[in-house]
Amino acid sequence: MRTVLYNYQIVDADTCLNGTVVIDDKIITDVISADSFNYAQKIDLLSTGACMVLNGNGLCLTSGFVDMHAHFREPGFSQKETLESASLAAAAGGYTTVCCMANTKPPIDTMEAALALRTRACELELIDLYPVISITKKMQGNKLSEFLQSVEEQKQITYMPLLLSEDGRDIADKELYRRAMRIASVLNIPLSCHCDLDGEDAATQRVIDIAKNTNCRLHIAHVSTKKAAGIVRREKAGIKARGADGLSLTAEATPHHISLNDRLAKKLGAETNGKVAPPLRAGRDRTAIIEALKDGTIDVIATDHAPHTMFDKENGSPGFTGLETSFAVCNKVLAGENNFSLKQLLALMSANPARILGLNDRGKIAKGMRADITIIDLEKTWTVDSYNFKSRGKNTPYNGMMLTGKVLRTISDGKIVY
Repeated sequence: MRTVLYNYQIVDADTCLNGTVVIDDKIITDVISADSFNYAQKIDLLSTGACMVLNGNGLCLTSGFVDMHAHFREPGFSQKETLESASLAAAAGGYTTVCCMANTKPPIDTMEAALALRTRACELELIDLYPVISITKKMQGNKLSEFLQSVEEQKQITYMPLLLSEDGRDIADKELYRRAMRIASVLNIPLSCHCDLDGEDAATQRVIDIAKNTNCRLHIAHVSTKKAAGIVRREKAGIKARGADGLSLTAEATPHHISLNDRLAKKLGAETNGKVAPPLRAGRDRTAIIEALKDGTIDVIATDHAPHTMFDKENGSPGFTGLETSFAVCNKVLAGENNFSLKQLLALMSANPARILGLNDRGKIAKGMRADITIIDLEKTWTVDSYNFKSRGKNTPYNGMMLTGKVLRTISDGKIVY
């Protein structure tokens, strides 16, 4: 069936126009500027087979968001989140593509476990989910995961992740880390690093130094300090200047690290409801992260969606539920308070993560792209109430906060999923 999205403000990292998007067979087949959309074209569009027309009345239409970093908690922690509830939450937040981390129970360290989870997600027909595979076996830090060993031994690959990560833990063994980076470079997929060994700043420099001469596509997760951002900026400049032996370096920041500070953590309970890893930082760090997003030092906004039961939060589990508030928080802080253009914000949430993950069929609104679309009312104000979340995790620091910008509709692979 053909879908015609008519009378929208179409915005992505490269585009800003008023017009119409046409979807046929899960693919964007045309993007038509309102200035050139005449009556004859309209009749032609509507007369070809079954057709659904959605009049946007000027709402914002953009490419579905891409999250490089979320915790879906399956298998093993269904009391916190299920695959179904997390996928619904992603769709409600405007996300159509998500990488879910491997720190489950048991950890996702094999192709079989990753493929099983992806297969279940595909059957739900909500979002495009790519399970991340851990770097080490059972995330214990002393042996390569079965997947990486299979690659090293040139065995048949039945599932290729978009990302490798030991998120939730750093890896102490430098040689094991370097070995994993070399395998990741052969696969040409990014390796995402949770940097906290001896503190975020030292760990960020350490992992970049380990990656040199490996040709690795290194990705630094949840950068949260001024110094760590400065390290990434300096190392990126060095890579650009000298080629740096094929090393590629990218980084992400979270909505909560750009919008909240350590004072709020104390107010919520630094060891309970305000606890997250890495922790909320001082105001100067928050400002530095925003500046790093603005100048391109940090490439991506990733949610680090980390749902917990309230019992778990009260007993010190770190993390916030983030998929359903991400856009509105970033819209408020970056576009509303720090003069980011909407195109800049959408690049951080869609085009850039799609590019880093090698997903060349999404991240922008253009002819031939996968029909992953998010429709937003940029002017709508709303008050966060976690009771209404699709996620099982109600642990948000934004409860009661008024935000501007609301996801109204999400289309994934040509199908309305929210």
